[in-house]
This record gives sequence, C-alpha cells and structure tokens, in this order.
Amino acid sequence: MADPRMNTAPAGFDPERGLPHGFWAFYQPLHRAFAARQQTLATQRLRVLAAAHHGTLPDHLPPSPATTGDWTIALPDWCRDQRNQMTGPADDAELVVKMLNSGAPGVMLDLEDSMANAWPNLMLGVRNILAALVGELTYEDRKRGRTVGIEPSTTVIWNRVRGLHLSQAGLMPGQDLTSASLFDLALITYQVEAGRLKHPLCFYIPKSESADEALWWRDVFHALERAKRWPQGAIKCMALVESHPLAYQMEEFIYHLRDHLLGLNLGRWDYMASLIHFTLADPAWVLPDRNTIPHDVPFFQRVRHLLADICHRRGALAIGGMTALYPSREDAELNARALEVLEQDKKNEARCFMDGAWTGHPDQNAIAVAQFPAPNQLGARPETLDRYPDLRPLPEGVGKRTLDGTRAAVCTVIRYRNGVLNGRGASLLDGYMEDLATDRIYRLMIAQRTVHRDAVTVTDAGGKAVAHTPEFVTQLFDEELARLAGAPTGKDLGGPETMREARHASEELIRNGWFSPV
Repeated sequence: MADPRMNTAPAGFDPERGLPHGFWAFYQPLHRAFAARQQTLATQRLRVLAAAHHGTLPDHLPPSPATTGDWTIALPDWCRDQRNQMTGPADDAELVVKMLNSGAPGVMLDLEDSMANAWPNLMLGVRNILAALVGELTYEDRKRGRTVGIEPSTTVIWNRVRGLHLSQAGLMPGQDLTSASLFDLALITYQVEAGRLKHPLCFYIPKSESADEALWWRDVFHALERAKRWPQGAIKCMALVESHPLAYQMEEFIYHLRDHLLGLNLGRWDYMASLIHFTLADPAWVLPDRNTIPHDVPFFQRVRHLLADICHRRGALAIGGMTALYPSREDAELNARALEVLEQDKKNEARCFMDGAWTGHPDQNAIAVAQFPAPNQLGARPETLDRYPDLRPLPEGVGKRTLDGTRAAVCTVIRYRNGVLNGRGASLLDGYMEDLATDRIYRLMIAQRTVHRDAVTVTDAGGKAVAHTPEFVTQLFDEELARLAGAPTGKDLGGPETMREARHASEELIRNGWFSPV
C-alpha cells in the first residue's frame, strides 16, 4: 500500500506556480533553517520509544529554571474564556461555519487528525482557514436554498497544523522532504493580512513528545514574525499533550514557548494510544475493551490534575479532551445517552480543575460550557498534589477484555481506514466519532492482545479464552470485512473495493508496527 505517513503533492507539481505568488521564495529559507532540525527531532522520538521497549520508560526531568523559576504567562483578555473549543476538519466548510456560529468560545480548525492527510484536503483546509479568519467563509444550504456565512463573534479560532512526525513530499527538488508542520504554518501565515483579521492568529501544536520540540516551534514562530514584520509574540498557540513522554515535561514545554503559549490540552485519546505504544512490551498494560474504560481511570486523572496544576501555577489555561460518543438528531435514545455521558465527562474534567474541553457537535456546546466555572479556574489548584507523580498507575480492576471488543476494534479500523481512502479523516461510526487517535488505540489494542496472548486472557461470549494469534487476527479481519460487505451501513463511503483495501491496509499497519499517528 502507499505509505500512509506521507502527503505528496501531485506529480509534476511546480510550487512556484501552484502555490501563492511569492510564497516559494518566502518558504525556502525557512526550509533550510528548520527542516533538518525537524528530522533530527523525529529521529530522537524513535530512540526514546526504542528505549521504552527495552525497559527505560519516560520519567520526570531534573529541576531546572523552567520548574524552579518565578515566571508566568500573560493571558490575553480575549482568551480568558475557553470553556468549550469545538473541533472539526478544516476541509469541511459547512461544519466550519456551523461551529463558528455555535456560540462556542473557541473553535479549532483541523489540518491533522480529523482530516485525511492528502494534498487536495490540505489545500482546501488552508483556504477555508484563511476565509474563516477574515469572516468570509460560506457554504450553500441546499435544503433552505441560501448561502450561510459566519456571524460576527468573539470566538477564538485555533488552527491545528500537522505534527513534527510528518513530512511533506513533492515540493522540494529531487526526493528531498520538508516539514509538514513548517509548511502548514508558513502557508497560512504568509497569506494572513493582519489588518483584515477578525480573529487573532492562533495555532494548535499537536503530537509533541519532548520539551526540546517546543524550542523548534518557538524559533519557527519567531522566524515567521520577523518575516511578516510582526512583533515577537504576535503568534499565539495552545499545545496538545498527546504523548506519554510529554506528560513528564509539560512545565518545561510551556517555559520554552512562554511568549506564545496560552494553554495545554490533554488530547486523551492520542495520549492513551501513546501510553499503550510506550508500554507495548509490558503485559500488565494490555488494556480492556476501549468503551469499557471509565473516563476517570487513574492514568487519565493523574495527568489531568498535574496538567491543571502546572498550567494554573504558570497562568495558562488547562483544556480537557473530546467525548467520543456523539449526539444524534435521529435516535432519541442515543442522543439522551450521549448528552448524559458528555455532562458526566465534562463535570469530571471541571473537578480536575480544567478550564474547558473539546466537543465536535453544536448540540454539545451548551452542556459543555455549563460544566465549567466562568470564565476559567486559573485561581484553583489541587490542594495536595505530588509534583512528580507516577503517571503509569496500572489499569487494574477496570473494564473487560473480550473477543467482542477485539471484533469491534477490527471493524472500526477497517471502516475508519475506508473513510480515509475516500477523503474523510473522521467518521461517525455506531454513535462514536472515530478519528486517527481512536484508530491508533484500536490498532494498538489488537497488537497488545497478539503480542501478549500467552500472558493475558481475552474471552468469548461463553467465557472461554481465545488466543489472539496473528492467524486468528487475520481471520477476524476476513470475517469483519465479509460482514461489512454483506450488511452495508449506508453511511460508509466508497464501495467494496475501498473497503477491501482498507481491510488490508489496517492489518498491514498492525503487522508492520506502524503505530505512530498515521
């Protein structure tokens, strides 16, 4: 299959003609300054992961000026209320407009996890972001026969670019790659006219794995500000804590980016995937079926409390994650259950001193906002908290490990990958919004059950242990593909051909050990 880690411009693409006039001259010095550093950081990640698989797991860093110094972040007034940040793929103009008109304090337009990593999607996403920032994005409401635009508001627009693990191909001479993060940042910033902005220019930094990476983002922001002749610190950002190593380096990460960063967000689904990935060699970490893991499981709660404590001590916002179960306007029972789960989930995050959270559906906004004190909880911190807690409390006594759970994982990764092959980076499947993060969780859970089949029991409906050999997993993939082909859901894109391709690609990702966010 094609390497899913790579976004490639069309064959024969000429960046001088195919990109905005003057951009290529603007971009090349940035590429020379930062692309090699990005590759070095990406390589360092592989070393840290390999060390974990050989027994040296991530840990807290020794004290430094970042943790002992007296410094704080100045939070702008326009960003003090972020009790809900609605998120969705930037290439969906209708969804972008609806999110911006939802009344949510923040909206995150995504070029990463919820959007297919393909050139046409990327170009459309960037165009939509630029139009949204100046209030000009519209969509055609065919049911009502009218054009719908963005209503003026104080909503903060956050733009999530691709992470440091990804490269962009098809632009540089020969086979040279450039940084996907750098390309996205530069392409947006180059086209921004500060005087036309209806919303400040803010980015979301994804998938970071160390505090050292914050220095790369800081230096890129400074370079872009100089190139645009903007004052230092004009570009603002939030950063996601989506990797297990970064959870141990959050304060150092904020310190390096303190001129730009306004908060951290616990991207819990990617965080759980990363936690599984780093503990893949340990049978004690074979997790139960995903949807039987409670939202307040200790390995989440400890990171939530630590993140909120660090952020509030330094004056930054602490934002919680996404609730995967989605409301439905067609299924009253599912809708009621989804909104009840949402309320419980956000109440728990508020009790952990978070200032807000993520949602992805306009019907979730009011409930999410209502769970958090207005405008934030910056003055609140846990009374007794170990500054250097164990962030790997074993997941004992929670959930179930069942064959049905494995089947659900196999079915979901096939359907998710089928969506990607048809240009969709997030798909609503059986009431759950599944994107790259949840796809990673399921692929890793299948791998866990295969690697540790002799040490961990997974049972069928009758309580009988089922050994998850590679051959048995292949059988499950074949059976789930046959079931999907025989009973189409009506909402899956494409047809039998892309579903078959998705089935083979998903198993190949697992077999090859490709568990990074691709």
